[in-house]
Amino acid sequence: MGGNKLKSQNTVSDEMPIDGGGEPNSKPKILIIGAGPAGLFCALSLASSGLFTPIVLERGQPVEVRGKSIGALIHRRNIDPNSNFSFGEGGAGTWSDGKLTTRIGRNSGPVRFVLETLVKYGAPERILVEGAPHLGTDNLVRLLRNMRKDLRSMGGEIHFGARVNKFHIEDGVINGVDARCSPTYERTKTNNGGRGEMTSQEESTKTFSGDAVVLATGHSARDVYYELYNSGVELEAKGFAVGFRIEHPQCLINEMQYGKDWGGRVFTQRLSTDAANEEHFAKEPSDSHPGTLPVASYRLATNDAWDGAGNRGVYSFCQCPGGQIVPSSTEDGELCINGMSFSKRDSVWANSALVVTVSPDDPILETYRLTHGSLAGLEFQRDMERKAFDLGGGGMRAPVQRLTDFVNRKISEPKSVPPSSYRLGVKSAACHDIYPQPLYNALVHAIIHHFDNQMPGFLCDDALLHGVETRTSSPVRVLRDSTTLEASGIENMFPSGEGAGFAGGIVSAAVDGLMVANSIKTKFLTNDKSSLFNDVDRVSVGFDY
Repeated sequence: MGGNKLKSQNTVSDEMPIDGGGEPNSKPKILIIGAGPAGLFCALSLASSGLFTPIVLERGQPVEVRGKSIGALIHRRNIDPNSNFSFGEGGAGTWSDGKLTTRIGRNSGPVRFVLETLVKYGAPERILVEGAPHLGTDNLVRLLRNMRKDLRSMGGEIHFGARVNKFHIEDGVINGVDARCSPTYERTKTNNGGRGEMTSQEESTKTFSGDAVVLATGHSARDVYYELYNSGVELEAKGFAVGFRIEHPQCLINEMQYGKDWGGRVFTQRLSTDAANEEHFAKEPSDSHPGTLPVASYRLATNDAWDGAGNRGVYSFCQCPGGQIVPSSTEDGELCINGMSFSKRDSVWANSALVVTVSPDDPILETYRLTHGSLAGLEFQRDMERKAFDLGGGGMRAPVQRLTDFVNRKISEPKSVPPSSYRLGVKSAACHDIYPQPLYNALVHAIIHHFDNQMPGFLCDDALLHGVETRTSSPVRVLRDSTTLEASGIENMFPSGEGAGFAGGIVSAAVDGLMVANSIKTKFLTNDKSSLFNDVDRVSVGFDY
């Protein structure tokens, strides 16, 4: 399985020219698995140095075509396991709120570099000054296409529809991967200025050789974890969180956060949403409060949620004001949901994950650990998603329960269920029976004794709980050396980003991708060239629950 022993008619040639030139490409080739923030920022950093050829392998479709896969899921309930809300160019964050908040320092050099790079590729300049910047899906689509174009112009490659299913490791050194490549389409301009579509490859298995491999898959790439496990790569269980997605009418959140006097001043420029807000406050905006306000958001957290035996952390996560709930499943028969919003945040709903922490040695995982070892958390997530799918009655319908009924372990009367933004349909169900009792206990304790005190009115009949939200972060970490950033025991493999267990969001994943790029430059280039590479300082982006 070594680099010099690979034999395949589909092997990417070491003599492949770049930029259309005829000279062999002698630059180190770096295979980057995944076109999320970590993978893309790593690739751009390597390509911009002019000294590497990054080759990005993305299992999903280009962002402009990925929308078609999502449309087929929403309208026909057809799920493409490789192109959906979780997989495809930009990663899971593309069809989300596009939050750019981070725990690693809002004004640190690496974070500023990431934000400025996003602006360079089309993000609005306001993200440089906002306290809680976000992009929205609509901005991310344009931005990602610009990144792709620039990456290729600098000699980088990006292959869509390329699902890595094998790692070539010999004597502790990785030198290539196999990828199952499926037909992929990119929107192109025709000779007459119109738009066409180009098929770039046929169904096949290809072997890609490289001097190093960056593992930048997202946390939903479960098949990759299993292949790593079977290949002898060291993995460890890490903490994660699971729960539900809670949805309120946005006008209620406006009142909770701004009060009755100011809540009526929220203005989105969407007639139906603004009319609903005005009707809720039952009066014209007061002349004593000129101006308008943005839609209100919230953040809730406690470390003192009693589960019956001890305390757990419970918190809101990825809160989407003016947003909608979407399916983030990657396989049929499993249901996982997420929240998203466009840049205007102008829907009539507000949603957020409401999740409880699960530690690596958690008693609720004991039976999973006995069978699955370090992949116990992953299998637990899958079981919860299967329960949710079954409770929803199939067809990707989401099981739901009024929050007031959830805390009382009572199935909601179907006629009492509030409207939902989830477009694939909902079904009243016993959401209180999905998770093990300790997790349910902690959620209820947090809702009643903490969150409804922090935001009076949070616990109400209009709040609708949707099941389930399980993929807040990876339950597995790929061990890596703290200095070289190479995988433990595997030379030239560089785990990076959220899926590998080293980031928690768009910005921290991008920063981690830059750190890995710098480690690769240090490893493959002589010291006298190291001064060229100071686009990011080494920072800690480790992320855990």
